[in-house]
Amino acid sequence: MSDGSHRDRSADSAGDDDPFPTRTGDDPSPTRAGDPSATHPGTPSATHPGTPSATHPGTPSAAHPGTPSAARPGDPSPARADQLLLARVSEAAGRARLGRRQATYGAPFTGPEGWGAGPGGRGAGPGGRGAAVGVARRLLGVGGPAGARARARLDLYERGLTVAGAGRIHVVRYDSTVVRRRRVLSPQGLARAYVLVDVDGERMVLRCGDFGHPEVWGPEIRRAVTDAQLPRALAALAEGARLAFGPVWVTREAVGSRGASLRWEQVSRIEVLNGSFAVRAAAGRWQVWGTVASGIPNLCVLQALAEHLAATAPHRRDDDKRN
Repeated sequence: MSDGSHRDRSADSAGDDDPFPTRTGDDPSPTRAGDPSATHPGTPSATHPGTPSATHPGTPSAAHPGTPSAARPGDPSPARADQLLLARVSEAAGRARLGRRQATYGAPFTGPEGWGAGPGGRGAGPGGRGAAVGVARRLLGVGGPAGARARARLDLYERGLTVAGAGRIHVVRYDSTVVRRRRVLSPQGLARAYVLVDVDGERMVLRCGDFGHPEVWGPEIRRAVTDAQLPRALAALAEGARLAFGPVWVTREAVGSRGASLRWEQVSRIEVLNGSFAVRAAAGRWQVWGTVASGIPNLCVLQALAEHLAATAPHRRDDDKRN
């Protein structure tokens, strides 16, 4: 379990070894009459034109706007930016009563200068100076040096999740969200994605390439949503409700879609294949109701609900008693 707190391991550090030591008797900042660039002897920031450390326009170390090392006024360091973002994420999660943080995922690792979860770094977050610019631009909608240092993170909690990016934070509660599985366009082509509804009623897209280890956080989100919503769905069916999951409807007695339906005792098997909901009748014929393109809402809840109702159908209870 990660506490979500991540520090930038490549934070700037002052050089310990001076490649140009001052010899005894040398004045590192001589004052020359009439020299407009001369600074007063003894000042710590004194520099002289032509010296290796001179902050002169065009030199590699110059803090000049547009150079990679430029320091922007008011722009916090990457480590400080991470701390501020973590504080905002924690505050948003607290307002929504999401409980304890379970894991944190950053953008996929892109190399020694990249940042994110990294190989084998489950639960890892942003961790390097050089942001993965391609991922940052795609996910955060930014495109400059300041945007390259922006942070994106996915945090999973006991009762929900947060997604930080593009200067805002989305908050999702497992007991109230709607999850759809779709295929969406990405820079690499078609990609699997989850479309969720946050606590403000807005839809947000989580592409499986946006954060590291989608094979971990994807199933975990589905499991958590199912655990949070299945008991309420069963209680509603027990009271005679009819629940709709896009094109598929469910009652305590049957399952169907449009003009076709099967009683639960007629259902022998249920499958979810590539986002499609398929039901096999006792006679052996498969019926596919809904596809990934239709974006069945809460397909994970529908699958768990159908499996439970098919397993507890009257004829199966009688068969269990005889056996």
